Amino acid sequence: MDNRDVVSAFLRSRRNRTTPEQAGLPTYGQRRVPGLRRGEVATLAGVSVEYYTRLERGNLKGVSDSVLDALARALRLDDTERMYLYDLARAAGPAPGASRREPRPTVRPSVARIVEGMPGMPAFVMNDRLDTLDANPLGRALYAQMYADPTCRANVARFAFLSPEARRFYVDWERMARFAVGALRVEAGRHPHDRELTNLIGELSTRSDSFRVLWGSHDVHVFRESTKRLTHPLVGDLELDQETMRLPDDSGLSVVVYSAPPGTAAEEALKLLAVGSATSGPEQHTVPAGDPSTTAPVRT
Repeated sequence: MDNRDVVSAFLRSRRNRTTPEQAGLPTYGQRRVPGLRRGEVATLAGVSVEYYTRLERGNLKGVSDSVLDALARALRLDDTERMYLYDLARAAGPAPGASRREPRPTVRPSVARIVEGMPGMPAFVMNDRLDTLDANPLGRALYAQMYADPTCRANVARFAFLSPEARRFYVDWERMARFAVGALRVEAGRHPHDRELTNLIGELSTRSDSFRVLWGSHDVHVFRESTKRLTHPLVGDLELDQETMRLPDDSGLSVVVYSAPPGTAAEEALKLLAVGSATSGPEQHTVPAGDPSTTAPVRT
């Protein structure tokens, strides 16, 4: 898989967004480009214009760490963008053979027990493609609409972009959508030979105009902690803290946990939802799907 087009588009997008003022450069007269000129980036990075032009044409093969660092400083990349640039440079080398990871790593029993052992907090095991591989009953109840929709296949990105329920569920849908796309962009840079990821991106690009536009921005994001504002069809509005804890192995899996501060309305809503999930059991939970008069089973 040749990533030259991706490298070129990423570097151009970062150059175009960086103004001379941000880079500490003087400006004179009318400028034809929205951001920095190639020559200005080359000067800031300490390389020749010809060499930077080669890089921006997508050729990162054999580029040293010192040049990548200088380029990151010149383009004012944040930590996630810098990591992404390094991933693109590594991917410019030979395609991996035996190092390819398994499509769906197995969730270890000990990890599953941790998730199940938090009955008062929605908890999930998620991979970097945003597939939810395991969830406790309260997690399934919280995301019941995603699990109920066979189109989503328990994937958060499919839910965000392909389910009509998602724009009502995520109060800050635009922010969630940008984060999801940014996370997939990071994963594509890290694992460009991942066929399942390539298929997912192709599917979303074909079926969602919103995804296609956001994907073209080349923004990157890593999920860590955040506040999620959700509207659940059974218990209404919730404001929950999200923590994402990556497992210390090479599985690419993370444990994602939502919690509510004590004494808040969200805490009471989770308690109510927990009662419903306990009554329904782990295999099936019913919620209205679009029409309040209908219910749909959630299969896990």
